[in-house]
Amino acid sequence: MEYAFRDIEKKWQEFWETNQTYRVENQSELPKYYVLDMFPYPSGAGLHVGHPLGYIASDIFSRYKRMKGFNVLHPMGFDSFGLPAEQYAIQTGQHPAITTEQNITRYIEQLKNIGFSFDWSREIRTSNADYYKWTQWIFMQLFNHYYDKDADKALPVTTLTETFAQKGSKGVNAVCDEDAPVFTAEEWQAKSEQEQYEITLKYRLTYLADAVVNWCPGLGTVLANDEVKDGVSERGGFPVEKKLMRQWMMRITAYADRLLNGLDTIDWSESIKEQQRNWIGRSQGASVKFQVEGQEQTIEVFTTRVDTIYGVSFMVIAPEHELVPSLTTPEQKEAVDAYVDATKRRSELDRMMEVKKVSGVFTGSYVINPFNEAKVPIYLADYVLAGYGTGAVMGVPSGDQRDWNFATHFGLPIVPILDAQKDIDQQADATKEGQYINSGIINGMTYKEATQTLTNWLEERGLGKGKVNYRMRDAVFSRQRYWGEPVPVYFKNGLPYLIDESDLPLELPAVDKYLPTETGEPPLGRATDWKYKGEYEYELSTMPGWAGSSWYWFRYMDPKNENELASKEAIDYWQNIDLYVGGSEHATGHLLYSRFWNKFLKDIGIAPEEEFAKKLVNQGMIQGRSNFIYRVKESQPVTFVSFELKDKYDVTPLHVDVNIVEQDVLDVEKFRASRTDVPEDALFIMDGDKFVCGWEVEKMSKSKFNVVNPDDVVERYGADTLRLYEMFLGPLTDSKPWNTNGISGTFNFLRKLWRLFYEDQTGKYLVTDQQPTPEELKALHKAIKKVGEDIEVLSFNTSVPAFMVLANELTTLKCNKKTILSDFVRILAPFAPHICEELWVALGNEPGTVTKQPFPVFNPAYLVENSFDYPIQINGKVRATLTFAADAQPKDIEAEVLANETVLKWLEGKTPKKVVVVPKRIVNVVI
Repeated sequence: MEYAFRDIEKKWQEFWETNQTYRVENQSELPKYYVLDMFPYPSGAGLHVGHPLGYIASDIFSRYKRMKGFNVLHPMGFDSFGLPAEQYAIQTGQHPAITTEQNITRYIEQLKNIGFSFDWSREIRTSNADYYKWTQWIFMQLFNHYYDKDADKALPVTTLTETFAQKGSKGVNAVCDEDAPVFTAEEWQAKSEQEQYEITLKYRLTYLADAVVNWCPGLGTVLANDEVKDGVSERGGFPVEKKLMRQWMMRITAYADRLLNGLDTIDWSESIKEQQRNWIGRSQGASVKFQVEGQEQTIEVFTTRVDTIYGVSFMVIAPEHELVPSLTTPEQKEAVDAYVDATKRRSELDRMMEVKKVSGVFTGSYVINPFNEAKVPIYLADYVLAGYGTGAVMGVPSGDQRDWNFATHFGLPIVPILDAQKDIDQQADATKEGQYINSGIINGMTYKEATQTLTNWLEERGLGKGKVNYRMRDAVFSRQRYWGEPVPVYFKNGLPYLIDESDLPLELPAVDKYLPTETGEPPLGRATDWKYKGEYEYELSTMPGWAGSSWYWFRYMDPKNENELASKEAIDYWQNIDLYVGGSEHATGHLLYSRFWNKFLKDIGIAPEEEFAKKLVNQGMIQGRSNFIYRVKESQPVTFVSFELKDKYDVTPLHVDVNIVEQDVLDVEKFRASRTDVPEDALFIMDGDKFVCGWEVEKMSKSKFNVVNPDDVVERYGADTLRLYEMFLGPLTDSKPWNTNGISGTFNFLRKLWRLFYEDQTGKYLVTDQQPTPEELKALHKAIKKVGEDIEVLSFNTSVPAFMVLANELTTLKCNKKTILSDFVRILAPFAPHICEELWVALGNEPGTVTKQPFPVFNPAYLVENSFDYPIQINGKVRATLTFAADAQPKDIEAEVLANETVLKWLEGKTPKKVVVVPKRIVNVVI
């Protein structure tokens, strides 16, 4: 009876769907376990074999946890707002919702084809209004809250205004804009309602501000840092420049310390934690104000080493700094403008990572060092970013390598940090009001003492202050796009107000095009008669892609709830994610924003835990195995040569579709048919009767013709084979190449398993009720132990060989016994569920119940050795092997050895001088 995997897999997928096998309830006597994958963006290309890697791993773990007695939530949905669908809409005029729906349908078909145990009744889509209603609701809560430093949490803005009315601004210790006004309670009460409202805008956790952003004119929108590669947009390759724009912001910096401290409480990889620590970049230091020579304005810098202030020989500001126009002298304008323009075309990452190349331009202006009144030139340099710190850096070449490189490049002085030759007798005069402080005053002090002395001096004169600084900036929350969540805000008298909660969701309006308006407004500006209450202008920007993904795990808990984002009962039951699986590329994007939103939701009583995911595992990348053919340069007719012959010609390697290559041998006729750039008279010079291709491991992409569609693999080998093979490729967290050539071994294992149940030719059922032998039980329980331990630590690649070894051992032992095979099926079921469901029924069980079976329990007694094979060595050479009981005594072993016929033959009638028995190792006979 043949292993008909196509029929088997279709049958069980239909059974699972019809019977809702994986549907889970929000209450159970069983302990809960929540396994979640980072949900995908449904692109038009569908899945390739690299995409399911993490899904397969999480599915194995989910199935295992069910068998271990847990109530498992394992859902799936789609992050369905995004730029690709909008770009397609711009090109075709088709509404993004249509292509998104088509893409999701394709994804669901592919995912179901692989046999995942998702609870599809809980599916969510971030672009559905019943979902983004609650994304808008969270935005509204952020707008209505501020961060109270004393409470160390978000509190309602009404609490803030009550404090203002009672104590004025001095009664508040809150995170706010630096220009937030100071006032008494009486002054607050004297203000108009609008004036009071304007002040609260400087405290809210989401607010409007001018920010330097990645502006992409070709796409007509702002891009996130991870959407920009090498100075161009990842989507379409359009140039990206830095631009100051009015944007909605999220005050993530208010949560900086909690975000840092929380990293110590979660089981995430150290690399992810370190990326987040570096991104947040907490540092203790001082802000210092440098007066611009001849102007009223100052430039503020933050430094962690205020004790190096005497070594400042230049000031560097970001090319996007708002003071650049006023600092640039007429003589330097042309050079400054050119430098600013060139910098716009470079990504922030490029600018930060470039450490060897020195570039900059003098503005023509100077600042005055407040400590010693030294005149310091102001330069622009692209390694300073407007979005980090104050956008200005003091250059201390005698204490910093990058500053030294800059100073030597531009011929600037390298000033000693301290001048010990200063007259110490001047110290008393040096600290008088109105005079600079002499460097000699801190000679001999410790770093801590000097820092405190200088910081006190700054604060006494209003020239600076001690400060904790963060590299992380508040997050830009606006996108000038159509296909995103509308911001639930309207404007009255130029100020932003929230729409009524009863008016949620604020749905996307119809527009004639998905492009910015002719006057430069975002696409929503094209909507006609789209005003709040028919009178007020709506916010025309939409939310970024990360908005809907920053809270979605809660919606899976209660996806059909119309009255709240999820019920308290559901959230209290599921709590947070026990295992989260997804890519490490989201370290400082989705993963950081999700932690921020979860902490806020905890502050307002929704999230029960401070962190949203206890354990995070980042799956590696499955790389493509590219194939190449070799075209002879300038050949007429066009000529291609086989791999072995390429060194005899001057050739150009060309990618070829891996789907028409098998075992590196090209199907020449399919190649001719698939390529319009190959003329009919093209020649193919072979080595023998095969045209062999070269190969190389690269990123899997359509441009390299190395994309392997999982549907094709499933059609040829089956979903169970695909699942096992992806796990077999290597450790889950490592990157590894895909090679279709190796998949046959995994397929053959499943066929061998099938033959333990059915005879190949006749289809005869072979399973018996005989009792297992010790050897069979030993083989089985070695596998039970190995697989159980492997799954617990997500080491799936080492489980697959254990299955193969067990199948080989049982085949050798001719074991077709029900007791053994039942447990074999159960330990394999999380990995290969379709064949295991089929074989479970063949063993006489109810259909679909293998999922609900307990995972077999390892019994160490079956691995205890009852006997041992002793090599018998006579005068240093092994002459025989004898088996003894494992607990046999040395004297009994010696007696039996000396009585053995083979040993007696080699003794030739001589009496041994000595017999040495090494328990469970060897017997040595010396004659």
